[in-house]
Amino acid sequence: MSGGQVPSDTRLVLVTGPSGAGRSTAINVLEDLEYEAIDNLPLHLLPRLLDGPPPVRPMALGIDTRNRDFATTTLIELIDQLSIRPDTDLTVLYLDCRTDILLRRFSETRRRHPMAPGESPETGVARELDLLAPIRARADTLVDTSELNVHQLRIEIERLFAPRSGRQLAISVHSFSYKRGLPRGIDMVFDCRFLSNPYWVPELRALDGRDDAVRTHVAQDPLFAPFFDRVLDLTRLLLPAYTDGGKAHLSIAFGCTGGQHRSVAMAEGLAMALAQDGRQVSIRHRELERRKTDERPV
Repeated sequence: MSGGQVPSDTRLVLVTGPSGAGRSTAINVLEDLEYEAIDNLPLHLLPRLLDGPPPVRPMALGIDTRNRDFATTTLIELIDQLSIRPDTDLTVLYLDCRTDILLRRFSETRRRHPMAPGESPETGVARELDLLAPIRARADTLVDTSELNVHQLRIEIERLFAPRSGRQLAISVHSFSYKRGLPRGIDMVFDCRFLSNPYWVPELRALDGRDDAVRTHVAQDPLFAPFFDRVLDLTRLLLPAYTDGGKAHLSIAFGCTGGQHRSVAMAEGLAMALAQDGRQVSIRHRELERRKTDERPV
């Protein structure tokens, strides 16, 4: 795609997720926040839209499996292309929801599932979640709507995407495996591979960095405390500068070999410290999420 016609401060939010998770509600809320909202735009038309006349407002595009030309690989390629445009500030918003809640919502509305109009809702939900799993892994922002009603979802979308007007800087802390590459759209990256690896301790191998035993093992490395303290001090130093610069979101990532132990422990520790400072923090453990997806029954 060619660039240069979209102003440098253009914000583009791609809204996706399984049917019944609240995508339409999110699109409506963004439209109320004065985003230019377009739902179910065919994917092949999106490059033409962005290369047309410069938008005067931030844009919100709803994309799901009902799009006429939807394909997982096509959407991933599109996300990759948009993410490297220097003139576009892309956020992929994924509305997530538990399977049992999706089934209950379809049962209450007596709607047919768009992925299985002649079959059971269970079949449609499973088929759609399978298609969307790679997109979920690419999302910048996950909102689990399982326990949210329409009003609560509106509040959450407004909190994340309303014009700043005094809003806090939203911080996301990620863990990842270097073997799978860096996560997309990360602002600050820290390498944890020099720390003692719990993988080589048999009783810790199957655990992850959220377990006390793993965190204790990592913290016993002589370099852990000075490393963690300096990362925390650096983050605290930079947060006011990001806020003053008008940035709405800051993403920080920790990487290690497998993305299971050291990076997870560091991400959990930093997120907890920033939350105790009163900061708005979310956590994403990419490899743990992938492992959970891989273990899902077929």
